[in-house]
Amino acid sequence: MSSSSPSGDLTERRGIPAAKFIQDVETYLSQSNLDSNSALAFHQERLQQYKVVEMKLLAQQRDLQAKIPDIEKCLEVVATLQARKGTGEFHKVELGYALNSSMQTLLRPCEDSFSSALLADFEVSEGIYSRACIEDSDSVCLWLGANVMLEYSCEEATALLKNNLENAKASLEVLVADLQFLRDQVTVTQVTIARIYNYDVHQRRVKQVTSTAIAAADA
Repeated sequence: MSSSSPSGDLTERRGIPAAKFIQDVETYLSQSNLDSNSALAFHQERLQQYKVVEMKLLAQQRDLQAKIPDIEKCLEVVATLQARKGTGEFHKVELGYALNSSMQTLLRPCEDSFSSALLADFEVSEGIYSRACIEDSDSVCLWLGANVMLEYSCEEATALLKNNLENAKASLEVLVADLQFLRDQVTVTQVTIARIYNYDVHQRRVKQVTSTAIAAADA
């Protein structure tokens, strides 16, 4: 946020400046060397900056809320592959797009629905599924982003996914706290704007009444 506060240094949270509650508007304006219009302009600009940051944080929150279930689904699939390996048992599972796309080299058409392979319904694209069998394998391939895919052993994949899940949950907790802090600052700033506006209106009325009284006395 580019504007500096006229009321001095404020505490902040992760780069988000805290809004200071103004108890006495007249004292605040006097100490800040501002008139009502300048103070209103400053706080309205700060309010818009808070709104922009809030939109960005909400977008990050939505991304994490969508990412966490995907990671959990991937962990579930890897655990299923490890559990059934070498058992000769027949299993059916639906693979989420994030993992099944990265496991495509392990998929083959199911010629025998009663085989011991893992029967999987995997998402080809949104709303379109195909069925294939997954043979026993010691490794899986994971998308890392930016069209990058790497092969990991099932143990390495599990460790990586668990770490990513923990990081995503921790980041989500921080974002929730940031949003709560930000909303508190928005509320304080809105109250400050209202108090400065009401003070300005009151001062205008006082001046108007004074002017009227002086004019009446002169008459």
